[in-house]
Amino acid sequence: MTSTINEFILAEANWDRLRPTFIEAIGDTMWMVAITMVVGGFFGLILGVFLYTTRPGGILQNSAVYWIINIAVNFFRPIPFIIMIAMLYPITLSVVGTTIGRGAATFVMCFSATFTVARIVEQNLVAIDPGVIEAARSMGAGPWRIIRSVILPEALGPLILGYTFIFIAVIDMSAMAGYIGGGGLGDFAIVYGYRQFEPAVTWAAVIVIVVIVQLAQFLGNWLSKRIMRR
Repeated sequence: MTSTINEFILAEANWDRLRPTFIEAIGDTMWMVAITMVVGGFFGLILGVFLYTTRPGGILQNSAVYWIINIAVNFFRPIPFIIMIAMLYPITLSVVGTTIGRGAATFVMCFSATFTVARIVEQNLVAIDPGVIEAARSMGAGPWRIIRSVILPEALGPLILGYTFIFIAVIDMSAMAGYIGGGGLGDFAIVYGYRQFEPAVTWAAVIVIVVIVQLAQFLGNWLSKRIMRR
């Protein structure tokens, strides 16, 4: 017990040295997560909408397109992020110009998140009452108008909750970015906390991550409730 307390005291004495690195790690995490949510969220939304609309009975029914997207999502979605980093090595090098650093890590995060978002979007759209779509079709609305004015607005509340779940998963991915020099809070916790036997440093990173996740969850729940009450 005494030795544990001493370790925490020693760890606190290092914060003058670690504070700039800690702040930079928070910035790296937020940057990677923000870019991933925008890029992966956008392309995942497109794929998810096509999964829903091109399926049998969908308003853009197209078996070939549906099966191509469905197979791609089923193939990439279950691959663990750390393996995805290694698997996309040549593509990352071609697109980003390097396989190390924050840019490379963010590219892989965007790629991985796209397929996870696609499945989440599809699952939320499937829950839409088919009668609403049929009513829009009977009034002469075309497929693209139905997507814009019926499907996406109807599923907006659940989609926000889905994106909140994705946000937490992306935070998870960012924690592994340190394996290729991406930095972030996960890398900070391992390098300056775990490897240097300073548990207070590790816990500081954990607390910041928990706070970020809780704020995101609160905001997602609040927005979703407001939209679904309308």
